[in-house]
Amino acid sequence: MKTAKKEKFEDLGLDTKAVAKGYRMLNKDGTFNIRKQNVSFYERINIFHSLVSMSWIRFFTVLVFGYLTINIVFASLYTMIGTENLTNIRGTNALDQFIEAFFFSAQTITTLGYGQIAPLNLPANIVAATESLLGLLLFALATGLMYGRFSKPYASIKYSSHALIAPYQEINGFMFRIVNPKRNQLMEVEVTVTLSLKRDGTELRDFHLLELERSKVVFFPAMWTVVHPITDLSPIYGTTEKEILEKGAEFIVMIKAFDESFSQTVYSKSSYTSKEIKWGEKFIYLPKHSGTEVTIDLSKINDTYKAALS
Repeated sequence: MKTAKKEKFEDLGLDTKAVAKGYRMLNKDGTFNIRKQNVSFYERINIFHSLVSMSWIRFFTVLVFGYLTINIVFASLYTMIGTENLTNIRGTNALDQFIEAFFFSAQTITTLGYGQIAPLNLPANIVAATESLLGLLLFALATGLMYGRFSKPYASIKYSSHALIAPYQEINGFMFRIVNPKRNQLMEVEVTVTLSLKRDGTELRDFHLLELERSKVVFFPAMWTVVHPITDLSPIYGTTEKEILEKGAEFIVMIKAFDESFSQTVYSKSSYTSKEIKWGEKFIYLPKHSGTEVTIDLSKINDTYKAALS
C-alpha cells in the first residue's frame, strides 16, 4: 500500500495564489493587507482590542464623547421627571434647567457631589443612584483601558523606507536598515526575512526563507543593517531588476526581541515590495565617534550613495 508523500509548505499562513499586480501582503506599518467581507457584527466586534489599539487621539475622543453622551442622557432624565425634584435649581427657562441638570449629572457620575443640588423624591434618587453605579463601573473600565494601553508591549522599530541591492563583499546583497528610536533596551533580537515570488507560468507564489549574514544580535543599541548575501543558493541569484518586478517580489520582515522594560517578548513586522528596492546603491555609514560616545543621526537612515554592483 502506497502512502502519500507529505508536501512541505512554506507560505507563512498567507495566500499562495498570485493576485493583481502591485499587491502586497504586508503593509509597511505591519498590518496585513486583507479585508474580510460578510462578517456578522457580533463576530467582527472586539471593543477591548479596538480601544487598546487605536491612536491616543481617537481613544480620548471616544472617552470624551462617551462622557458627554452619558451626562446628556441623564440630564434629559432629570429634566423629564422635573427639575423641581432637584434642590437649588435656579434656572428660569428649559435650557438653563437642562444645563444645571447636566452639571448635577457630571457631579453624580463622578461621585464628586458638591452638595448644591440634590435629589428630593424617589424617582430622582433612583436615577441618581443608577448613575452613580454606572459611573463607578465606567471609570473602573476606563482605568483598566488606560493601564492596558500604557502596559501594552510593542517594538517601536524604525525601518529604512527602501531596501537595497548593493555590493556586498565579493558579491551583491539585499539589505535594509532597522533601528530602535526609543530609549528602552531590546535584547536577543532575531530577524527573519521571507521572500514571496510569483511562480513562472502559474498563478501561485513561492515563499523562500532567506539566509542572512546575521540573523540574531544580543544587544540592539545602535543601527543594524540586515543583509541577505545573494550567493548562488539565493532565490534571487542572477535575477535582474525587471525580473524582480515581473515576479511581484515582496520581502516580508519579522523581528522578535525581548523588551527589558516590559520583561516580555515583542514583535515587529514590515515588508518591502519590488518597487521599494533601490539597485546599485549603498547606505551611508552613520555612526560618529566623539570621545567615548557614539552618535547616530536617525534622520539619515535612508541616505544612500551610488555603488556599482558586482
